[in-house]
Amino acid sequence: MLRPKALQKGDTIGIIAPASPPNMKRLGKAIPFFTNLGLRVKVGRNIAKVSGYLAGTDEERLADFNEMLADEEVKAIIFARGGYGTPRLASSLDYDLLAQHPKIIWGYSDITYLHVAIQQKTGLITFHGPMPASDLASPDIDEQTLASLSQLFEPTSLQYNEDISPLEVLAEGEASGNLVGGNLTLLTSTLGTPYEIDTAGKILLIEDVNEPPYRIDSMLNQLKEAGKLTQAAGVVVGSFTQIKSNTKPSCNLEDILYHYLSDLSAPVMSGFAIGHCSPNIGIPLGVPATMNTQMKTLSMMPGVLK
Repeated sequence: MLRPKALQKGDTIGIIAPASPPNMKRLGKAIPFFTNLGLRVKVGRNIAKVSGYLAGTDEERLADFNEMLADEEVKAIIFARGGYGTPRLASSLDYDLLAQHPKIIWGYSDITYLHVAIQQKTGLITFHGPMPASDLASPDIDEQTLASLSQLFEPTSLQYNEDISPLEVLAEGEASGNLVGGNLTLLTSTLGTPYEIDTAGKILLIEDVNEPPYRIDSMLNQLKEAGKLTQAAGVVVGSFTQIKSNTKPSCNLEDILYHYLSDLSAPVMSGFAIGHCSPNIGIPLGVPATMNTQMKTLSMMPGVLK
């Protein structure tokens, strides 16, 4: 387990777009959030580029990423938004440089592929959390979402319970293991690649957005057939939002989750406000965690930064 250093006032963070192009006006509205925290902000030189559904060509997006990795002033890399395209960069990142000079890596959604790849290659703790152009620019952003960023500055008690959101137990029990995962679509896309998600003895987080029920069914079935569900020590179900069925008849999400997760010999809870939702609670990935269905808690190692 490799830990990056905590941020201090005066530190510089880098903001880049490794996936889809951000709305630059929204990004501009989010930058003062960081400067008000006493941070300096350096924006990737290609961040405003557009290449179809991508924020510039692969070469341009990769250049921004590797430049931020090499920049000694940059202590954290915050991703502007998700969308599509991050996996296209995974094979060309400078993982050795990141391992030698670990930095905070923060984002979610399409960034899930990077979380998995970085953990597989370096063991670095990364953060699944709200992003500037997609979350922090919203005028009605939830206070719990903002509060979760405090873990980047100081040791924070990281326990998720029903004070944050109602939780439902799908399979009872208690389990401990490193917390891994993120967006279900991206986790599924790692299968059969050098960055395939490792769930053995780990607590698996899944969440997604804008997927019809049959797609969620298909992806969970693929994880099941790949052994990823049965190998997990526990499963944490985050937000599944904007679920729209374009087929009739259809199934609801609850039935699908119950079908795949309720008979696991590991604890499973759903209802976590993690992912495409408000609040969107930022959490560390790659850290030891414990889930307890009787207490309805998910507890993560506090003070994960140096």
